[in-house]
Amino acid sequence: MYLSRKEEEEGSQTSAADQNETTLSLATPAPAATRPVSAPQAAAVSRSDDERFETASLEGLTMADLMGAADGPSRQGRSSRSAGSAPAAASSSRPARTVDDFDFDEEAFLAALDENEPVGATGDVVTGTVISAESDGVYVDIGGKAPGFMPKAEAGLGVIGNLKERFPKGQPVEVLVTREQNADGMVTISARALALRHSWERVKQLEADGKVVQVKVSGFNRGGVTCDLEGLRGFIPRSQLQNGENHEQLVGTSFAVAFLEVNVDTRKLVLSEKRAASASLLAQLEVGQLVDGQVVSVKPYGFFVDLGGVSGLLHQSSITGVHLRDIRQAFTQGERLRALVTQIDPSRGRIALNTALLETQPGELLTAKETVMAEAEDRANRARLLLRQHEQEAG
Repeated sequence: MYLSRKEEEEGSQTSAADQNETTLSLATPAPAATRPVSAPQAAAVSRSDDERFETASLEGLTMADLMGAADGPSRQGRSSRSAGSAPAAASSSRPARTVDDFDFDEEAFLAALDENEPVGATGDVVTGTVISAESDGVYVDIGGKAPGFMPKAEAGLGVIGNLKERFPKGQPVEVLVTREQNADGMVTISARALALRHSWERVKQLEADGKVVQVKVSGFNRGGVTCDLEGLRGFIPRSQLQNGENHEQLVGTSFAVAFLEVNVDTRKLVLSEKRAASASLLAQLEVGQLVDGQVVSVKPYGFFVDLGGVSGLLHQSSITGVHLRDIRQAFTQGERLRALVTQIDPSRGRIALNTALLETQPGELLTAKETVMAEAEDRANRARLLLRQHEQEAG
């Protein structure tokens, strides 16, 4: 069959119009009465993809917005609002959830945090209950997700033979945390470390109070002897012993000692038998007391006087009421004298002496020393009255 070029063009136009009409009928509802659409009308109806599918309204939206259309406003509603048109009614298969729809119990949340919080940092003191005592140590419930473990060597001071007798099941115990929890939640604890901490605290207080304590010698070495005090190992140098020449014979004996050094950081505890003797004598002295002594050392600033086991200092300003070009004008080494006690410092073991208060006039000690010393008792009574008056005026 032969068709002219004009007939072919009219046929193609008709076919295109039919196709556009079909597409238009799918996009919009067909009216009750339809009529043929001409080619110019079909061209007007045909629109670009952006216009037909409203792709311009999708600008600025994320993939989450597109995928979450079921839980929120519809794409059509968002598109209408973005375009400035009236919002369209959106339908959803399920209602949107709000914050109030989620269950949240603050008390339960905090309780869960407390339950999983590590129990005991290194150096903390905790109280627990004995769960069981084994051959290698003791297990103690200290409130964590796993029990605390106390090695046998950390069960206390000294040697503990039977752990089960020392730590029966259910017994409350106070311990020190020496290592924080491991991967299993177990904490290493020690009763010995806590006992040692308390011992150092007591010893520090004894030193601060200037106390004299009794110790028993447990061993010796070339430098001195060792002893036990409050569960701690103390050391007494030979120079601080009354019988330092034969110090090895002191093992097993007990005597009084005073403190020379207490250092918790270096675990150093040094004691002195001689200072204890001095402290005992110091306790028998009081300000205003008249004492007898012997000059054992002459210094540029004064005399050191032995008062029978303890030394006192007679300072150059307290010798006489006049200026001395040389303190040897008053006393010499080895000479005996009588003096008033004017100050006592037990913590430092110092005693201040005074002979100028025994003078009736300044310089009398240089011109009539024998008379001053012979009348020292009566003069001391008068000097005490003066000291009390000075104290009252100062107070």
